[in-house]
Amino acid sequence: MARARPAPIPRPRVVAMPVAFNEVRAIGAVLDRFQAVKHADVAVIDDGSTDGTGDVARARGVTVVARPRRGGVGAAIRSGYAWARDRGYDIGVIMSGNDKDRPDELQLLVDPIASGEADLVQGSRYLRGGQYQGMPRHRRVASRYLHPWLCSLAARQRLTDTTNGYRALRLSVLGDPRLRLDRPWLDAYELEPYLLLTAIRLGYVVREVPVSKVYPPPGRPYTKMRPLTDWWSILRPVVLLGLGLRR
Repeated sequence: MARARPAPIPRPRVVAMPVAFNEVRAIGAVLDRFQAVKHADVAVIDDGSTDGTGDVARARGVTVVARPRRGGVGAAIRSGYAWARDRGYDIGVIMSGNDKDRPDELQLLVDPIASGEADLVQGSRYLRGGQYQGMPRHRRVASRYLHPWLCSLAARQRLTDTTNGYRALRLSVLGDPRLRLDRPWLDAYELEPYLLLTAIRLGYVVREVPVSKVYPPPGRPYTKMRPLTDWWSILRPVVLLGLGLRR
């Protein structure tokens, strides 16, 4: 579906929203990296952490959007978007709360939206100029080949890194009643690929830009995902939308 070219946003209000669940060991490093970032506010989306993650953020003077209990990454992102829209932000940037993403690359995601070249900008570690460090081999296979291939088929648009959680969104897009993020089946890892694919299908302009993804050293956890169960959660919207079983 063809749409009009996105409108530029000359002086956008931007908020970066690291999503965290029990990241007390990492959230401080994430927020410290924002000291060199200008023209963006920061709000930690705390998905019911019980280890003091929110306290660490508040001690640094950062806004915390706290959920009373863990609802899943999709539910947390939905809360973050609603909070940002209610406060008049133009662009919301979702990123990891476990220090895998680099805040100094935030402007790479924001600029295409601000200039009117995109509605949603997806970070890609696999585009030329992107990079990744310390990623386990099985993650490379799934995130570089399997999921992007299936998403590209469903979207009819070439995509290179569809499981990367570093992305910027023109928040006015969420006012489209056809883009329904409020459904319970999107509470876990389903929401992110659903948003990506549905935005493309509705004719919004989606671009990828090269970014970095740095995994922690061996011995430190790098994900809260459960094998099989949560990988199916990521694949489910691709299968359902691709087969026309969901809209």
